[in-house]
Amino acid sequence: MNPTQFQQATGTGAELAARWCPSINVAMTFFNISHPLQQAQFIAQIGHESAGFTQLSENFNYTPTALMSTFGKRISDYQAQMLGRTSEHPARQVAIANLVYAGRMGNKSSNDGWKYRGRGLIQITGLNNYLACGEALHIDLVAEPEKLECDNYAALSAAWFFTHNGCLAYAENTKRVTRLINPALQGLADRLQRFNQAKAALA
Repeated sequence: MNPTQFQQATGTGAELAARWCPSINVAMTFFNISHPLQQAQFIAQIGHESAGFTQLSENFNYTPTALMSTFGKRISDYQAQMLGRTSEHPARQVAIANLVYAGRMGNKSSNDGWKYRGRGLIQITGLNNYLACGEALHIDLVAEPEKLECDNYAALSAAWFFTHNGCLAYAENTKRVTRLINPALQGLADRLQRFNQAKAALA
């Protein structure tokens, strides 16, 4: 895949295509994401997760309403009002992450939710995923989680997660792949639109 094809597949501009195409090609080769439909699904999913290849770290700048919608089972209405972004105060992003990710995905200490928040092109989240991904890539992501914000590791971690979680087998089924990445199927319509665009460019 060359940068022009990447632009056509993702709808990004030339600058983002030039930035991301090399790293994503390396990652797809390394993890054997080789069939055009697999590549299209991979590009669609990471395009959604990274807000169009622009965001490599999870953003917790939620309003109280958005907090309840996204994390309603893990946060009370009172907590959402206290921590979410309002006209009176900005979102308390560290506190939000530590609350909603507490005791989950291997997180143990009080700051693990923030330390191991979503990073990389597919938003690797939680201590367990950082540990497993780091072992696969032969880097210590537990000690240096911010490495996933570097382009090469952002792409490699995404390709690892995509293959490790069985997405390759369902490349034609965006809903099924989305459920493997985001069980709540958040953003399904956008993911499907991105897949159709990428498939048209790469198939």
